Amino acid sequence: MWIDSHCHLDAPEFGADHALALSLRERASALGVGLCVIPAVERSNFDTVRQLAHRTGDAYALGIHPLYVPQARETDLDALDAALTEHRDDPRLVAVGEIGLDYFVPALCTPGMRERQAFFYRAQLRLARQHALPVIVHVRRSADQLLKHLRALPTGGGIAHAFNGSDQQAQAFLGLGFKLGLGGAATFEPARQLRRLAADLPLSALVLETDAPDIPPHWLYATAAQRAAGQAQGVNSPAELPRIGAVVAELRGMPVDDLMQATTANAVAALPRLAALLAKP
Repeated sequence: MWIDSHCHLDAPEFGADHALALSLRERASALGVGLCVIPAVERSNFDTVRQLAHRTGDAYALGIHPLYVPQARETDLDALDAALTEHRDDPRLVAVGEIGLDYFVPALCTPGMRERQAFFYRAQLRLARQHALPVIVHVRRSADQLLKHLRALPTGGGIAHAFNGSDQQAQAFLGLGFKLGLGGAATFEPARQLRRLAADLPLSALVLETDAPDIPPHWLYATAAQRAAGQAQGVNSPAELPRIGAVVAELRGMPVDDLMQATTANAVAALPRLAALLAKP
Protein backbone atom coordinates (compact mmCIF):
# COMPACT_ATOMS: atom_id res chain seq x y z
CA MET A 1 0.00 0.00 0.00
CA TRP A 2 0.94 3.65 -0.32
CA ILE A 3 1.43 5.96 2.67
CA ASP A 4 0.63 9.66 2.29
CA SER A 5 3.07 10.93 4.89
CA HIS A 6 1.60 14.45 4.99
CA CYS A 7 -1.93 15.63 4.25
CA HIS A 8 -4.24 18.12 5.94
CA LEU A 9 -7.59 16.35 5.70
CA ASP A 10 -9.00 18.76 8.28
CA ALA A 11 -8.32 21.83 6.09
CA PRO A 12 -11.21 24.26 5.47
CA GLU A 13 -11.06 23.47 1.76
CA PHE A 14 -12.51 20.04 2.58
CA GLY A 15 -15.50 21.50 4.42
CA ALA A 16 -16.30 22.08 8.07
CA ASP A 17 -18.10 18.74 8.36
CA HIS A 18 -15.22 16.84 6.66
CA ALA A 19 -17.69 15.22 4.25
CA LEU A 20 -15.51 15.93 1.21
CA ALA A 21 -12.41 14.79 3.09
CA LEU A 22 -14.06 11.50 3.97
CA SER A 23 -15.22 10.97 0.39
CA LEU A 24 -11.76 11.70 -1.03
CA ARG A 25 -10.17 9.50 1.62
CA GLU A 26 -12.39 6.60 0.53
CA ARG A 27 -11.33 7.18 -3.06
CA ALA A 28 -7.68 7.18 -2.01
CA SER A 29 -8.18 3.92 -0.14
CA ALA A 30 -9.66 2.34 -3.25
CA LEU A 31 -6.51 3.39 -5.13
CA GLY A 32 -4.23 1.73 -2.58
CA VAL A 33 -3.46 4.53 -0.13
CA GLY A 34 -3.50 2.58 3.11
CA LEU A 35 -2.48 5.27 5.57
CA CYS A 36 -2.34 9.04 5.78
CA VAL A 37 -0.57 11.18 8.36
CA ILE A 38 -2.61 14.24 9.34
CA PRO A 39 -0.47 16.93 11.03
CA ALA A 40 -1.92 19.64 13.25
CA VAL A 41 -1.00 23.26 12.62
CA GLU A 42 -2.21 25.04 15.78
CA ARG A 43 -3.66 24.38 19.19
CA SER A 44 -7.25 24.74 18.00
CA ASN A 45 -7.01 21.71 15.69
CA PHE A 46 -5.22 19.27 18.01
CA ASP A 47 -8.49 17.50 18.80
CA THR A 48 -9.73 17.79 15.22
CA VAL A 49 -6.83 15.92 13.64
CA ARG A 50 -6.93 13.27 16.37
CA GLN A 51 -10.63 12.63 15.95
CA LEU A 52 -10.38 12.66 12.16
CA ALA A 53 -7.50 10.16 12.18
CA HIS A 54 -9.54 7.80 14.35
CA ARG A 55 -12.52 8.24 12.05
CA THR A 56 -10.56 7.45 8.89
CA GLY A 57 -8.20 4.86 10.37
CA ASP A 58 -5.18 7.07 9.77
CA ALA A 59 -2.39 8.62 11.88
CA TYR A 60 -1.84 12.14 13.19
CA ALA A 61 0.81 14.47 14.55
CA LEU A 62 0.49 17.38 16.97
CA GLY A 63 2.38 20.64 16.65
CA ILE A 64 2.36 24.36 15.92
CA HIS A 65 3.14 25.28 12.31
CA PRO A 66 5.45 28.27 11.72
CA LEU A 67 2.73 30.06 9.72
CA TYR A 68 0.63 30.01 12.89
CA VAL A 69 3.36 31.25 15.20
CA PRO A 70 2.29 34.93 14.91
CA GLN A 71 -1.00 34.21 16.65
CA ALA A 72 0.28 31.43 18.91
CA ARG A 73 0.81 31.94 22.63
CA GLU A 74 3.48 30.39 24.79
CA THR A 75 0.70 28.65 26.72
CA ASP A 76 -0.04 26.74 23.50
CA LEU A 77 3.22 24.91 24.11
CA ASP A 78 1.90 23.84 27.50
CA ALA A 79 -1.26 22.63 25.77
CA LEU A 80 0.85 20.67 23.29
CA ASP A 81 2.80 19.05 26.12
CA ALA A 82 -0.47 18.16 27.85
CA ALA A 83 -1.96 16.68 24.66
CA LEU A 84 1.15 14.62 23.98
CA THR A 85 1.00 13.34 27.55
CA GLU A 86 -2.72 12.60 27.47
CA HIS A 87 -2.55 10.70 24.20
CA ARG A 88 0.87 9.10 24.55
CA ASP A 89 -0.68 5.61 24.42
CA ASP A 90 -2.71 6.41 21.31
CA PRO A 91 -1.14 4.32 18.53
CA ARG A 92 -2.34 6.83 15.95
CA LEU A 93 -0.21 9.63 17.42
CA VAL A 94 3.02 9.20 15.46
CA ALA A 95 4.96 12.49 15.59
CA VAL A 96 5.31 16.08 16.71
CA GLY A 97 4.39 18.21 13.73
CA GLU A 98 3.99 20.18 11.65
CA ILE A 99 6.74 22.36 13.12
CA GLY A 100 9.67 24.26 11.65
CA LEU A 101 10.71 27.57 10.13
CA ASP A 102 9.36 29.53 7.17
CA TYR A 103 11.55 32.19 5.55
CA PHE A 104 9.38 32.55 2.46
CA VAL A 105 6.46 34.60 3.78
CA PRO A 106 7.72 38.21 4.11
CA ALA A 107 5.86 38.85 7.36
CA LEU A 108 7.72 35.95 8.96
CA CYS A 109 11.15 37.20 7.90
CA THR A 110 11.53 40.21 10.19
CA PRO A 111 14.21 39.74 12.88
CA GLY A 112 11.59 39.60 15.61
CA MET A 113 9.46 37.02 13.83
CA ARG A 114 12.46 34.87 12.95
CA GLU A 115 13.37 34.84 16.62
CA ARG A 116 9.80 33.94 17.59
CA GLN A 117 9.70 31.11 15.05
CA ALA A 118 12.97 29.75 16.42
CA PHE A 119 11.63 29.90 19.97
CA PHE A 120 8.56 27.82 19.10
CA TYR A 121 10.57 25.45 16.93
CA ARG A 122 13.18 24.75 19.61
CA ALA A 123 10.51 24.35 22.29
CA GLN A 124 8.75 21.75 20.15
CA LEU A 125 11.99 19.91 19.46
CA ARG A 126 12.43 19.65 23.22
CA LEU A 127 8.91 18.28 23.56
CA ALA A 128 9.58 15.71 20.85
CA ARG A 129 12.68 14.59 22.74
CA GLN A 130 10.77 14.51 26.03
CA HIS A 131 7.98 12.39 24.54
CA ALA A 132 10.32 10.22 22.42
CA LEU A 133 8.59 11.11 19.16
CA PRO A 134 10.00 11.93 15.71
CA VAL A 135 9.21 15.28 14.12
CA ILE A 136 7.65 16.44 10.85
CA VAL A 137 9.38 19.66 9.88
CA HIS A 138 8.29 22.45 7.56
CA VAL A 139 11.27 23.49 5.41
CA ARG A 140 10.76 26.58 3.26
CA ARG A 141 13.91 28.55 2.52
CA SER A 142 15.03 27.62 6.02
CA ALA A 143 16.92 24.33 5.74
CA ASP A 144 20.23 25.53 7.15
CA GLN A 145 18.64 27.06 10.25
CA LEU A 146 16.40 24.03 10.73
CA LEU A 147 19.47 21.81 10.62
CA LYS A 148 21.34 24.04 13.05
CA HIS A 149 18.63 23.63 15.69
CA LEU A 150 18.25 19.91 14.97
CA ARG A 151 21.95 19.38 15.59
CA ALA A 152 21.62 21.17 18.93
CA LEU A 153 18.40 19.30 19.84
CA PRO A 154 18.45 16.01 17.92
CA THR A 155 15.17 14.11 17.87
CA GLY A 156 16.37 10.88 16.34
CA GLY A 157 14.74 11.62 13.03
CA GLY A 158 11.48 12.27 11.27
CA ILE A 159 10.47 13.75 7.93
CA ALA A 160 11.62 16.93 6.17
CA HIS A 161 8.28 17.77 4.58
CA ALA A 162 8.18 19.12 1.00
CA PHE A 163 11.96 19.07 0.75
CA ASN A 164 13.32 21.26 -2.03
CA GLY A 165 16.88 22.01 -0.95
CA SER A 166 20.39 21.30 -2.13
CA ASP A 167 22.31 18.02 -2.26
CA GLN A 168 24.32 19.12 0.78
CA GLN A 169 21.18 19.93 2.76
CA ALA A 170 19.62 16.63 1.74
CA GLN A 171 22.65 14.73 2.99
CA ALA A 172 22.60 16.70 6.25
CA PHE A 173 18.97 15.73 6.92
CA LEU A 174 19.71 12.12 6.05
CA GLY A 175 22.66 12.18 8.42
CA LEU A 176 20.32 13.20 11.24
CA GLY A 177 18.01 10.27 10.56
CA PHE A 178 15.42 12.08 8.45
CA LYS A 179 13.54 11.04 5.33
CA LEU A 180 12.73 13.59 2.63
CA GLY A 181 9.13 14.19 1.60
CA LEU A 182 8.34 14.44 -2.13
CA GLY A 183 4.96 15.41 -3.51
CA GLY A 184 3.19 17.31 -6.24
CA ALA A 185 6.03 19.77 -6.84
CA ALA A 186 8.12 16.94 -8.32
CA THR A 187 5.56 16.46 -11.10
CA PHE A 188 6.35 19.83 -12.71
CA GLU A 189 8.96 19.58 -15.48
CA PRO A 190 10.46 23.03 -14.74
CA ALA A 191 11.35 21.84 -11.19
CA ARG A 192 14.62 20.46 -12.53
CA GLN A 193 16.63 20.48 -9.29
CA LEU A 194 13.86 18.77 -7.33
CA ARG A 195 13.29 16.19 -10.06
CA ARG A 196 17.02 15.48 -10.18
CA LEU A 197 16.99 14.88 -6.42
CA ALA A 198 13.96 12.62 -6.82
CA ALA A 199 15.88 10.64 -9.42
CA ASP A 200 19.30 10.54 -7.78
CA LEU A 201 18.86 10.39 -4.00
CA PRO A 202 19.12 6.97 -2.39
CA LEU A 203 15.78 5.17 -2.50
CA SER A 204 16.00 4.79 1.28
CA ALA A 205 15.82 8.60 1.61
CA LEU A 206 12.37 9.16 0.15
CA VAL A 207 8.81 9.25 1.42
CA LEU A 208 5.80 10.41 -0.57
CA GLU A 209 3.18 12.98 0.40
CA THR A 210 0.45 15.12 -1.11
CA ASP A 211 0.28 18.00 1.43
CA ALA A 212 -3.39 18.05 0.39
CA PRO A 213 -5.07 20.37 -0.26
CA ASP A 214 -1.83 22.32 -0.90
CA ILE A 215 0.94 21.73 -3.49
CA PRO A 216 -1.25 20.19 -6.21
CA PRO A 217 0.46 18.10 -8.91
CA HIS A 218 0.71 19.59 -12.36
CA TRP A 219 -2.45 17.91 -13.67
CA LEU A 220 -4.54 19.76 -11.07
CA TYR A 221 -2.75 23.10 -11.21
CA ALA A 222 -4.35 26.15 -12.82
CA THR A 223 -2.20 29.21 -13.47
CA ALA A 224 -3.26 32.64 -12.26
CA ALA A 225 -4.33 33.50 -15.81
CA GLN A 226 -6.39 30.33 -16.08
CA ARG A 227 -8.03 30.97 -12.73
CA ALA A 228 -8.81 34.55 -13.82
CA ALA A 229 -10.47 33.12 -16.92
CA GLY A 230 -12.70 30.99 -14.75
CA GLN A 231 -10.86 27.67 -14.73
CA ALA A 232 -11.04 26.07 -11.30
CA GLN A 233 -7.98 24.47 -9.77
CA GLY A 234 -8.38 20.76 -9.13
CA VAL A 235 -8.73 19.51 -5.57
CA ASN A 236 -5.55 17.89 -4.30
CA SER A 237 -6.16 14.90 -2.04
CA PRO A 238 -4.50 11.64 -0.95
CA ALA A 239 -6.11 10.05 -4.01
CA GLU A 240 -3.40 11.75 -6.11
CA LEU A 241 -0.57 9.95 -4.31
CA PRO A 242 -0.36 6.87 -6.57
CA ARG A 243 -0.07 9.08 -9.66
CA ILE A 244 2.58 11.23 -7.96
CA GLY A 245 4.37 7.99 -7.11
CA ALA A 246 4.21 6.92 -10.74
CA VAL A 247 5.95 10.16 -11.77
CA VAL A 248 8.71 9.64 -9.20
CA ALA A 249 9.12 6.02 -10.28
CA GLU A 250 9.46 7.14 -13.90
CA LEU A 251 12.09 9.70 -12.90
CA ARG A 252 14.03 6.93 -11.17
CA GLY A 253 13.49 4.39 -13.94
CA MET A 254 12.01 1.79 -11.60
CA PRO A 255 8.76 -0.16 -11.27
CA VAL A 256 5.98 1.69 -9.49
CA ASP A 257 5.31 -1.22 -7.12
CA ASP A 258 8.95 -1.22 -6.02
CA LEU A 259 8.75 2.49 -5.25
CA MET A 260 5.52 1.95 -3.33
CA GLN A 261 7.06 -0.76 -1.17
CA ALA A 262 10.22 1.23 -0.53
CA THR A 263 8.55 4.52 0.34
CA THR A 264 6.08 2.74 2.64
CA ALA A 265 8.99 1.09 4.46
CA ASN A 266 10.77 4.45 4.63
CA ALA A 267 7.71 6.14 6.15
CA VAL A 268 7.62 3.46 8.84
CA ALA A 269 11.33 3.95 9.48
CA ALA A 270 10.76 7.69 9.90
CA LEU A 271 7.57 7.33 11.99
CA PRO A 272 7.91 3.93 13.72
CA ARG A 273 4.42 3.93 15.23
CA LEU A 274 3.03 3.48 11.72
CA ALA A 275 4.18 -0.15 11.82
CA ALA A 276 1.45 -1.19 14.27
CA LEU A 277 -1.20 0.58 12.18
CA LEU A 278 -0.07 -1.24 9.03
CA ALA A 279 -0.31 -4.54 10.87
CA LYS A 280 -4.02 -4.01 11.65
CA PRO A 281 -6.46 -5.79 9.30
